[in-house]
Amino acid sequence: MNAAQILARLRGQCVVVVGDSMLDRYLIGSVSRISPEAPVPVVLHERTEDRLGGAANVALNLKALGAEPILCSVVGADADGEAFQRLLPQARLSEEGLLHLPDRPTTVKMRVLGNNQQMLRIDREATHSLSLAEERRFVEHVQAMLIRYRAKALIFQDYNKGVLTPFVIQTLLEYAHKQGIFTAVDPKKANFFAYRGAHLFKPNLKEVRDSVPFAVAPTIESLRSAAAFLREKMGCSKIMITLSEKGLFLDDEKSAQLYPTLPRKVADVSGAGDTVISIATLALTAGLESRLVAALSNLAGGQVCEFPGVVPVQAALLEHELAHWLEQNG
Repeated sequence: MNAAQILARLRGQCVVVVGDSMLDRYLIGSVSRISPEAPVPVVLHERTEDRLGGAANVALNLKALGAEPILCSVVGADADGEAFQRLLPQARLSEEGLLHLPDRPTTVKMRVLGNNQQMLRIDREATHSLSLAEERRFVEHVQAMLIRYRAKALIFQDYNKGVLTPFVIQTLLEYAHKQGIFTAVDPKKANFFAYRGAHLFKPNLKEVRDSVPFAVAPTIESLRSAAAFLREKMGCSKIMITLSEKGLFLDDEKSAQLYPTLPRKVADVSGAGDTVISIATLALTAGLESRLVAALSNLAGGQVCEFPGVVPVQAALLEHELAHWLEQNG
């Protein structure tokens, strides 16, 4: 297959994305001097941009790759929630999967960018778990979306903001497995071991180091040991550990390999994990072999790091880079 044929296999799949969504707000300007009040740069504000973040960025990546994402998440009944909702039709995403909770503020990450570099981030959020009633309402809502749209995959995008509770996780995993739906997880520490039985488990190296009871280095032997521990504890069939500039490690039960990435001029690593879980899920549900899954994940994750702020993958650029990779690797 050539690059175009490979990417064509990713298109058309319906994927439900469940997890913590947020509004990414950017205060963008230029820096030419240091403040006389403190040793900090002065950013001359030029414009403000709102973007979809968190689980919503996973949906954006899926859409960019030609899939049909259904975002299931929670926002507040506030001005930021309204701003979030206004962005959905612009991105050709449905608001059908959203729940608006009046007692919970919309998560906002406000980043100050000066000369295309992030200078400061300010978070406004509530991270307490959903109430019992909210959990049950949310689970029923997600189940309805899975059935209505005949989803091929369910992605859990966890940012420890309280939407993905143990009850939500376990109930939806069991339900998806009964329905024959592929499950993929981008975890965070709080519920790291709650995703037992997921098909794809994709932590980064820091999350693995924080969660296993031994030291983990970015070497094939050490990563294989970590993957063996995680598989024994969680029963996940595929384990992908992202390693930042060192690429990624993928253990699919048949083989366990370290896949290096291309050198990149990194502007911002924000959102790279969203991109990787999106394309890895689509590649696996499309039946692509592990080396192509790893190559696509490395290329797409690396691509978005070259742009400031949280941005989705660009399919045309990915096709170009994949074609070059195929020429080099056969």
